[in-house]
Amino acid sequence: MCAQLHFNICKETGVQLDKKQWYEHVPKLVERSQGDKVTVLCNQQVQTDRTIPNNRPDIRDNKKGTCVLIDVAISGYRNVIKREAEKILKYNTIEQRMWNVKTKVIPVIIEATGTISKSFRKYVSNIPGNH
Repeated sequence: MCAQLHFNICKETGVQLDKKQWYEHVPKLVERSQGDKVTVLCNQQVQTDRTIPNNRPDIRDNKKGTCVLIDVAISGYRNVIKREAEKILKYNTIEQRMWNVKTKVIPVIIEATGTISKSFRKYVSNIPGNH
């Protein structure tokens, strides 16, 4: 799931990719678009003015002055909405601590049996790329 999102974000933002298909793609820690306009980070800690535990979103899409934090989880328990709220609250602290950067948090939570929340499509539509 995360590799497919990473592949689509990289394609959409102009990052040069080695593979033609998402299932062959292995996300690198740092990917830059041509001209360094966009940086896509995978599983990298967010720099803040304080130490915040567990601040490693799965994918980070940085443009000048903006940052999109995407946290992907395949949940083993039924309450997908609760898990979604936990992710938003977790990164709310990080949002407040980033320097002069407009930040958006996008939780992508799917239950192991395929159950999704009502807001899942809204969140996924905010991710760059074709999903």
